[in-house]
Amino acid sequence: MEQKYAGHTLLQSVSFGNQRLASRLVMAPMTRIFSPNGIPGENVAHYYRRRAENGIGLIITEGTAINHPAAVMSPDIPRFYGEAALNGWKNVVNEVHEAGGKIIPQLWHVGAARRAGSEPNSDAPPVSPSGFTLRGQKNEKIKALTKNEVVEMIDTYAEAAANAKRIGFDGIELHGAHGYLIDQFFWEVTNKRDDVYGGDLGERTKFAADIVRACRKAVGPDFPIVFRYSQWKGTDYQAKLANTSKELEQFLTPLVEAGVDIFHCSTRRIWEPEFEEEDPSLNLAGWTKRLTKKPTIAVGSVGINRAYLSNQDHAQVTIEDNLSLIDEKIKAGEYDYVAVGRAVLADPEWAVKLKSGKLDQVTHYTKESEKYLI
Repeated sequence: MEQKYAGHTLLQSVSFGNQRLASRLVMAPMTRIFSPNGIPGENVAHYYRRRAENGIGLIITEGTAINHPAAVMSPDIPRFYGEAALNGWKNVVNEVHEAGGKIIPQLWHVGAARRAGSEPNSDAPPVSPSGFTLRGQKNEKIKALTKNEVVEMIDTYAEAAANAKRIGFDGIELHGAHGYLIDQFFWEVTNKRDDVYGGDLGERTKFAADIVRACRKAVGPDFPIVFRYSQWKGTDYQAKLANTSKELEQFLTPLVEAGVDIFHCSTRRIWEPEFEEEDPSLNLAGWTKRLTKKPTIAVGSVGINRAYLSNQDHAQVTIEDNLSLIDEKIKAGEYDYVAVGRAVLADPEWAVKLKSGKLDQVTHYTKESEKYLI
């Protein structure tokens, strides 16, 4: 296998806004809860630097809490507000840049996914569009945001975006996937609002679109805004925001108009088509690029033989199969970047071993080993 993948499209330099990435490989955001009191320390800087110096073109940080008391559900999830936390992130940025990488923070609010009484800020109730759980049940412990509170939340995202630019990040990612707050506005199961932030699928994008506009105003025209979205939710892997490409276009168009530069299209298996009856070859990233003409990031069990949160091995789809598929799809212009999560979490040298044809020597991810990975 020596040098087999040395010229793989994943290892090509590629543009990212007005910048260049060393490769098309993106480190997917993965929550680790290793930042005591929300402040990323030297261990976090070391963790990200190792991936940058080993061939990852763009690092997307773990989800970081915007400045809202109910944004996250652990005191050790990193914050993206307050000078102590921001100074910690500035150190992370400096380390990644010194190693030749680029890095963007993922800005995050979990909404109704937060349990009542969670730290930090145990007195702060979970918030959501309409006071519904992720299973569509009304819950008095979940506060429905008022319109004024929605507007304040939008401003909070914009403040985080401005801070990201100020301390030297290379862009931002907005987490609009997996059933968290922004996604709860998208999803009809959790958004029952009767004001301008509710309605049909296109109308339910207003919260996200307003966030994008506010962030764009805060960072200017040339600072990349990546938007992550998914069909599936943490509580429902079969969930769909859009059942057809026409519905997907209705969903994506307001986000494009608001100023999204790149879409990060979260799927559990990169090889699966999104609308098989319409086109059996295009996954979600492929459809998104076709409809929006924007660059896309594809993701989904690339470096492993098991889909995310699946108990079943999919031995018929090997890592080598995925690499061959990705090469074909990038060359066909269906997507531009590929995010790798658990494989890079487990082995910071994964990209280097790919390039040198030593994938048989990678350290493989296991759930049991996660807490020890650095």
